[in-house]
Parts: sequence; structure tokens; C-alpha cells
Amino acid sequence: MTDHHERGQFSPTAIVILVGFIVAGVWIWKRLPAETQDYVIDQALPVAAGGAAVASLVLAAIVKIRRHAAARRERNRLIGAFQREQAEEKKLDLSFALIECNAYRLDGLEEIAPALKNLWVATLQRALGDKRHRIRGMAASHLGVLQDQSVAPLLVNALKDDHAYVRACAALGLGRLRATDAQDRLAQVAEEDGDQTVRGRAREALERIRSR
Repeated sequence: MTDHHERGQFSPTAIVILVGFIVAGVWIWKRLPAETQDYVIDQALPVAAGGAAVASLVLAAIVKIRRHAAARRERNRLIGAFQREQAEEKKLDLSFALIECNAYRLDGLEEIAPALKNLWVATLQRALGDKRHRIRGMAASHLGVLQDQSVAPLLVNALKDDHAYVRACAALGLGRLRATDAQDRLAQVAEEDGDQTVRGRAREALERIRSR
């Protein structure tokens, strides 16, 4: 109760202090010589604004570099864990986490790309049943990240899956792969599939392929 009361008193106090600074600033400004006011307006303020802009750019660059470094460390950690893991289910979870950590890009994953491909192909082919459709879908969409055209026929076949989620992910994977040979099938899915999301994903895939 006391903490809440003290926090409630902080806001009005801060406002009073802020108003005091503003009033003091205005009072000091009015008593400055005209030459000093002109100098501040013409030279000091632009220099201060320029300095603030440069500082903001430097800060943004530092933050970006730190984020990239943190992401790279996390990616390397996940790669190591993926390579050491023997259990297929845990290996699959790590592979999905890797792709998400790497912002759905292949860069930096080239060394383990063959292992990822084998795992996801096996998952898409073997993870059958109603309860495993999400795993199949994720495997299908992630296969497109690897930029390996040899998986295109498998993804085209997945466009016939019983589950709309898998079909939508297969279309997403083909778009990521920019599989030109799949355009006719995607166009058919975009027009005829009974699920709105699947049709939308197929159209997005076609746009991505055609913009290549």
C-alpha cells in the first residue's frame, strides 16, 4: 500500500519539477542579450540538432550490430545443438528454431543445409495423421528456405494434402523456392482450392516467382 502511494506521489512531483525548469528557462532566455539569442538560434541550435542526429544514427548502428551479433551467437548455439542431438523430435524442434532465429534465410546455414533437407523431407513424407499436420506444414514451408529445386516436386505433391494448413505451407515453400516449374499448379490452386488461406498463399507464391 505504501509503495503504491509513493508511486502515486512521484508523477505530480515530476510535473512540478518539469514546470519549474520550463519557467526558469523562459526567465533566463528573456534576460539574455539579443546578440546571444541570435547566436543560439542561428548557430548553437543547428549544431546541437546536427549532433543529436549523428548521435541517433550512431546509436542505431550500435544497436543493430549488437542485435546481429546476438542473433549470430544464438544461431551458432542452435547449430551446435542440432548437430549433437540424436532424437529426431528434438532435432526437428531445433531445426524450426534455427530457421526462425535466422529470419528464414539460408545465409549461415549452408553447412547443415543437407541435414535440414533430409530431416524435413522425411517429416513431410512420414508425419502422417491428423495430429501431425502442423509439423508437415512447417517442414514444407521451411524446405523453400533451402533454395534446393530438387524438393519442388515434393512440395507440389503436398498441395494435395488433406489439411489446408499443409497445402498453404507447401505454397509458401514453393514461393520461397521460386519454383518456376510449379506456376501452373499454383495457378490452379489459387483458383480452385476450397480454402481461402490456401488460395491466398498460392497467389502470393505466384507473385514471388514472377517477380524473380
